[in-house]
Amino acid sequence: MTIGALRKVNYKILSVKDEIRKNLVDKLNRNETLFPGIIGYDETVIPAMTNAILAKHDIMLLGLRGQAKTRIVRQLPSLLDDYIPIVDGCEINDNPFHPVCKRCVDLVHECGDAVKIDWLHRDARLGEKLATPDVTIADLIGDIDPIKAATQRLHYSHEGAIHFGIVPRTNRGIFAINELPDLQPRIQVGLFNIMQEKDIQIRGFNIRIPLDILIVFTANPEDYTNRGNIITPLKDRIDSQIFTHYPRTIEDAIRITEQEALVERKGREVVVPKYFKEIIEQIAFEARKSEFVDQKSGVSARMTIAAIENLVSNAERRAILNQDTQIVPRICDLPHVLPGMTGKIELVFEGEQEGPVKVGKALIGKAVRDVFKKYFPDPLQRKAARVQVGEQRHTGVNDDPEYGKITSWFESGNKIEIADDLPIDQYLDELDKVKGLRELTKKHMKIDDNNKYEIASAMEFTLDGLHQFSKIAKDEVDHTIEYKDLVGSIFKGRGKGEDED
Repeated sequence: MTIGALRKVNYKILSVKDEIRKNLVDKLNRNETLFPGIIGYDETVIPAMTNAILAKHDIMLLGLRGQAKTRIVRQLPSLLDDYIPIVDGCEINDNPFHPVCKRCVDLVHECGDAVKIDWLHRDARLGEKLATPDVTIADLIGDIDPIKAATQRLHYSHEGAIHFGIVPRTNRGIFAINELPDLQPRIQVGLFNIMQEKDIQIRGFNIRIPLDILIVFTANPEDYTNRGNIITPLKDRIDSQIFTHYPRTIEDAIRITEQEALVERKGREVVVPKYFKEIIEQIAFEARKSEFVDQKSGVSARMTIAAIENLVSNAERRAILNQDTQIVPRICDLPHVLPGMTGKIELVFEGEQEGPVKVGKALIGKAVRDVFKKYFPDPLQRKAARVQVGEQRHTGVNDDPEYGKITSWFESGNKIEIADDLPIDQYLDELDKVKGLRELTKKHMKIDDNNKYEIASAMEFTLDGLHQFSKIAKDEVDHTIEYKDLVGSIFKGRGKGEDED
């Protein structure tokens, strides 16, 4: 096809920002999903992105790690046309009707409408660059190519000797720089003209090449990074700065993790009860408010994805060893999520003194405690109510209607031991020793009693929840867990032993 054939069909070529705007409006009219797979941003980030595109703005996505900034950028080409015409063989995707590079200008001047065109797919119209300290102006904009000049016998002052960088090669498309603060200030200065005038100058050439481009940056908040910052004049030239955020509800967090995590395993059915999903997500929520975790660094959604994958993997390992038909996690599997957590949480000085494993276990305990309250009455509130009406704390009789039967069993000197590799029948038999445990679990968890895998896991969750509220004690040695009486453990110098309010 030629330029002349385009003219005959009265083909209209829009600027990239007009093209994206038009396609966005069409999607809005059809009520289509703008950014598939982006969860939790429906009322915040996506409306802001929509407004910026409608206003034809260059955009900055600002937020902590693991907030889907790069994923949003990589979905922007879906708003481009499927194909656009370019001058055949052009390095910078020249508009056939208005070429700007010397090669294409000369070619159109010589051959006119007979110049051949090619069609560029939208997937090839996104240029990405991760900002690193070694990035140069030549990488972004271009430089003289001595090999090109020698091969084509061109003088260094000839425009044909230019080797274009990634920005002009993304002409008529979307150019994204990830982690902008890592770019050296002098390189950021080199972006001024691209942002303001939408053109580039290379070395000392007395030329200007106007670019048709949408520029998108991503960055972490500059107030915490020690690697660099965004210079003020460049920020002033970015039209819209949009703040991203972590999931604001457990339900959104669960949907994200379900979408991204490798949970399905070949050969066996995987059942992850909802309370386990809630525990994993609650770990991240607890970490994002913990005094031991550096809140300026953030806690990525990648942490919960890795955590639930490790959780399911340990359950899968047990199922393979014991030839179980189902893969169902247990509370005793939770220590195995620590390798997926410790590398993804930045600790402050106090946390480093505590140690990443100890901090991780504390976060898991708090998560179990919070999720337990969603299913069971709060043990501390029930105790406070009894004290308020004048009941004595130590009467020798446990009159707690919900948990008294279980705690009394432990107070009688009984205990149980479970391990993460126990076959399901032994695991369930050990838990069934605790009087009242199965009945209490069925009452509040609505678990199918016919599925021994699920009822057993739920029963252990009940025990661990009571431990987190200091109703019973728990010892853990080499992935073997022992549940026993709290008071006896205190006198022996072991167990939880925290003061109760």
